[in-house]
Amino acid sequence: MAEPIRVLLVDDETLYVESLAKVLKRRGMEVFTAPNGAQAIAFLPDHECDVIVLDLRMPGMDGIATLEEIRRHDTLTPVLILTGHIDLERVTHALKGGVAEILLKPCPVDTLVSAIENANERKAIARDVAEKEEK
Repeated sequence: MAEPIRVLLVDDETLYVESLAKVLKRRGMEVFTAPNGAQAIAFLPDHECDVIVLDLRMPGMDGIATLEEIRRHDTLTPVLILTGHIDLERVTHALKGGVAEILLKPCPVDTLVSAIENANERKAIARDVAEKEEK
């Protein structure tokens, strides 16, 4: 049996995150949550995540600043943006920062699950390629 996909949900909407976490757990994923970017950044050094799902608009450290900090330490883990607010400048910045996909809230669960699974597969392929290049 395959290992569960480890997902970090970073969003300040507590009820939304709790609900989404339950759904993803029922789909066999291991889910961690952080209510803001600063707590996500503090969480990551001690926990390996396969995919990070990040909101753009959060108080304090917003999604763009969080993405930039994640990328300073980890260029391989896919980051999906899940946002209810489309701002062309922020979306462009996120794409340049290396997000795997941008999804709009409310996002159908099947769409999010598929995006997480696809991002995890791409990470595994990228890891295999990197390991082969090292040899």
